[in-house]
Amino acid sequence: MTGLEPLTFPADLDGWLAFAADRPAERRALVETIDATLREPADRGVLDLLELWNDAELALAEALHESYLISESHPDASVRATAEAQVELTEAVSNGRLLDRRLWAAFAHAAHDGLPEDARRLLAHIRRDFRRGGVDLDDASRERVRELTERDTALSLTFSRNIREGRREIRVAPEALAGLPRDFIESHPVGDDGLVALTTDYPDLMPVREYAGDRATRAALVGAYNDLAWPDNDPVLTELLEVRAERAALLGYTDWADYETEPRMIGAGAEIPRFLDRLDAASAAAADAEYPELLARLRQDDPTAQAVTIADFWYVLGALKNERHGVDAQEVRSYFRFERVLPGVLETTSALLDVEYVPVHAGAWHEDVHSYDVLRGGVRLGRIHLDMHPRDGKFSHAACFGLVPGVRGRQLPESVLLCNFARGLMTHDEVVTFFHEFGHLVHGILGGDQRWARFSGVATEWDFVEAPSQLLEEWAWDPAVLARFTSNEAGEPIPADLVARMRTADAFGRALEVRRQLGHASVSYRLHVQRPADLQAATERIYAETSPVQPLAGRHSYAGFGHLTGYGACYYTYQWSLVIARDLLSAFGGDLMNPDTAARYRAEILEPGGSRDARDLVESFLGRPTSFEAYRAWLAGE
Repeated sequence: MTGLEPLTFPADLDGWLAFAADRPAERRALVETIDATLREPADRGVLDLLELWNDAELALAEALHESYLISESHPDASVRATAEAQVELTEAVSNGRLLDRRLWAAFAHAAHDGLPEDARRLLAHIRRDFRRGGVDLDDASRERVRELTERDTALSLTFSRNIREGRREIRVAPEALAGLPRDFIESHPVGDDGLVALTTDYPDLMPVREYAGDRATRAALVGAYNDLAWPDNDPVLTELLEVRAERAALLGYTDWADYETEPRMIGAGAEIPRFLDRLDAASAAAADAEYPELLARLRQDDPTAQAVTIADFWYVLGALKNERHGVDAQEVRSYFRFERVLPGVLETTSALLDVEYVPVHAGAWHEDVHSYDVLRGGVRLGRIHLDMHPRDGKFSHAACFGLVPGVRGRQLPESVLLCNFARGLMTHDEVVTFFHEFGHLVHGILGGDQRWARFSGVATEWDFVEAPSQLLEEWAWDPAVLARFTSNEAGEPIPADLVARMRTADAFGRALEVRRQLGHASVSYRLHVQRPADLQAATERIYAETSPVQPLAGRHSYAGFGHLTGYGACYYTYQWSLVIARDLLSAFGGDLMNPDTAARYRAEILEPGGSRDARDLVESFLGRPTSFEAYRAWLAGE
């Protein structure tokens, strides 16, 4: 990929407005030109047709990647709105192509004899996409599918925008901050009304739920977070669930879960509850044993407590870890300064993946953005952009966004992290999240050297994409890795014995955390399949049934559950991928920086992108099919 130039960003607001509007429009025009040729293919061979389709897919991917990113990250609201409008227009073109019978005719009966394996794979995927898009339906049904698909896009964008712009604030008395770190208290001055403002942004939320000794403060802020985008998203989600159900039925599927899972590892919607039942059986006994200990500890602070709620969970767990294992979360936090964690993540992954990160001034959308070229042997492989701190109007969680899809010999892959980390000290959970999201980032770059845009980057089955990121989390628990970049005020790295105690302590509460994830997965699945009339009551009941740690009563967490748009009914993905990630980890044999294992991991898991099925990738790396046993052992604390 040497010699290819990265994307150039505009220099001013007018340039960004033009960038947000004109570039997607130009790519849609290019797609229309390509499609005109595909509709009249003459005597073109199958490989020529696939090359044309690839050109169109690449143009659409470029338009969508840029528009989605800008809509979630640009500091100017008018630029975000322009980009969001372009997402709708481009998604309409992308989905509408799969209803075009003349386009379908170019591939429906194309002979695959003699095609290279990657071209045969692409042809099979195209045919599957047309079938799933509804091309073979009657005219009225095809038009209805078009309407429903476009409505899904519009509702999903609205749902996400309401979350992004829905930050909430509470005000509390200064004494309500008891237990929080000194630097946190100093950065939250008392206002003219004698109160302190706390927001639902992560730099406030994470420390409060972990350190605040005042139970009412924890409940107030977590409760506000659980009401993000409510009531605005109530009617949006209700309609979105109905739109998806009708679309699935028209396309011949039992429900939306069945539609979504067909091209994934799990294979069918009915397999989701079976997998969740397996998680239930694996975690129930341990969670039932852990919960009474949490409740007993909570009652030391509040003798009237009837249940441990989600607002208590992290605080009580932290208290027990400190008292039993000498793991003081605030002491741990004192070693993780953002300005050291960032280069530490880069240094660690540089050694692991045999790459070099070279800082560049890319002139990105905000001054907070750090940009780096990714090199190997002096050859530029791609570029990454790290947008790491919260601001108004920005995506409010942590995620990796594609920016430029890599295509061999044509363009370099670029990917972006949008996170909301504190600028000073970070919790260890935030450091783990950093490693996790960075796993997506490097997967996108190293998997971005593909002939076909369809298979570039993080393009495997959707229920595998979390596995490489979950695997990379393990490096945030390795004492040798952490010693390279951690430092407290005295300049000392985090002690190895403290990291060892952190690992031991982390095993307690693990089953309850799996139950929490089981709750998210059950909400994701059951809302889509059952479509309850009362979203609030159904969601609260599901969470209450899946974990002894109880939801806050009367809240509306589904309204701010951003994964309901992209992941739909398939939040099970996180635990499904974790089963695989724990198995992948076993290949390292306890030596996370083993160069031979790391090289095989790069070659067999990351660099193929989506050019092979995930099961084949895993089996090539492990030398066997994946197993549930490593996950079971991890859950048992072994």
